[in-house]
Amino acid sequence: MMFLLIFTVVIAYVVCIYFVNPALYWWKRRVFYVNPWTRFRQVFLNSKSFFECAVNGYNEFPDRRYYGSYQFMTPSLFVRDLDLIKRITVKDFDHFTDRMNFISEKADPLMGLNLFNLGGEKWRDMRSTLSPAFTSAKMRAMYTLMQETAEHFVEYFLLDDNEVIELEMKNIFSRYTNDVIANCAFGIKCDSLNEKNNEFYTMGLNVTTPKPSNMVRGVAAAFFPKVFEVLKIKVFSTTVWDFFRKIVSETISYREKENIIRPDMIHLLMEAKKGRLRHEDEKTSENDTGFATVEESALGKSVGKMELTHDLITAQALVFFLAGFDTASTLLSFLTYELALNPDIQTKLQAEVDEAAKAGVSYEEILKMKYLDQVVSEALRKYPGGFILVRQCVKDYKIEAERDYEKDIVVEKDCLVTIPISGIHRDPNYFPDPERFDPDRFSDENKEKIVSGSYMPFGSGPRNCIGSRFALLEAKVLIVSLMSRFDIVPVKRTTVPITLAKSVNLTVKDGFWLGFKNRNR
Repeated sequence: MMFLLIFTVVIAYVVCIYFVNPALYWWKRRVFYVNPWTRFRQVFLNSKSFFECAVNGYNEFPDRRYYGSYQFMTPSLFVRDLDLIKRITVKDFDHFTDRMNFISEKADPLMGLNLFNLGGEKWRDMRSTLSPAFTSAKMRAMYTLMQETAEHFVEYFLLDDNEVIELEMKNIFSRYTNDVIANCAFGIKCDSLNEKNNEFYTMGLNVTTPKPSNMVRGVAAAFFPKVFEVLKIKVFSTTVWDFFRKIVSETISYREKENIIRPDMIHLLMEAKKGRLRHEDEKTSENDTGFATVEESALGKSVGKMELTHDLITAQALVFFLAGFDTASTLLSFLTYELALNPDIQTKLQAEVDEAAKAGVSYEEILKMKYLDQVVSEALRKYPGGFILVRQCVKDYKIEAERDYEKDIVVEKDCLVTIPISGIHRDPNYFPDPERFDPDRFSDENKEKIVSGSYMPFGSGPRNCIGSRFALLEAKVLIVSLMSRFDIVPVKRTTVPITLAKSVNLTVKDGFWLGFKNRNR
């Protein structure tokens, strides 16, 4: 009986600490909020995708600049107001330097040590150490590797004699992005179209495919991070980490022994390890990679002080692979879907591609292709891969009242801030008729009308996506190769309109089924 009483008290204490007290956080502070159980039902128990939930959350209270919400059971301020977002992500960035991180370095070193999850001074040092690897000059050096991969990809389908080649776009584009990253990051030649189950591609699928076991672990880690840290429970299989650790270690050892220099990410990380990676004094132009490119902050351009070990290099190479594997293939899938449904846009893009091809499509030529950049920019507006930004407050931050029904509030240390990019990108006040795919929003005469801060496909402020140039160039190179040889057309299995899948990632329920039709046949 005594044991049962003690057990009941312990359970009641745990429920109170982990569930009841957090649920009362905003109520105690007299801040307008959404009940956490209501939000939990909306996000996890209905048929809407996480992307749509973010849009709905943005539209739920259109007259409010912000309101109290929750990420799992952690209090989060849901921010809608662009001026406040700018202050949080840029002007007062020192209050919000960290991301929500429930993967501890102690529990899972490779995930905990990567740039995405690092916080504080470790993140600052790593960002400034790595940012020189993603400049326009470094992308120019990698362009040839990307172009080789894109040409091989297109030539594979040119050998097919069918009038229309019916394909699931996410599948084939993930094979392209896998091969690009293997080539540009690790110096490994992969052919994922001919060798469909190569180990590199299989490892990528292992991590990015939403398996029930991985999702359960991820949610459990979010609710009970300390348990995962104490028990050293990894979110993903150690097989993946061992594979990449071996590749990085062997590649570095071989290159150092043979004095091999190759314009890829491993080489740049080796240079960073030796303290030889610096920002060049390069002139950037309006055409530098594209409208969606985010500029590196002064913080990122400072001299990096972090000493890179093999594990730190592996952690950065791994997160770069994981980010590029899924998000770039998702962008290409949505982009080609819109081209198939909007043949007038596709024809206009092909005319620009054909004109550029007359002189040979160099790195500089791709950057000059204005309509290509408009198409890519619009795809990122309508379907931003990072559809929410989450920042963690690292020191108390005061938000002063601006409206009659507001009062001054303090965002306390460890509280989260959620910025719904997908909702902002689909707000008709910023982008009229937001459901329409319209690249002309980003034409020379129209892009100046875009409200400052309303377009954030790669985030905002010093903690924006470090790989935006790489992602944009990777997508543009393949689109140019595809458009010069194929029309992209709807097929019987094309779903109109698409239904977004209920997933943490932005993807569709029944796949991206489209057809390649040879333009010369």
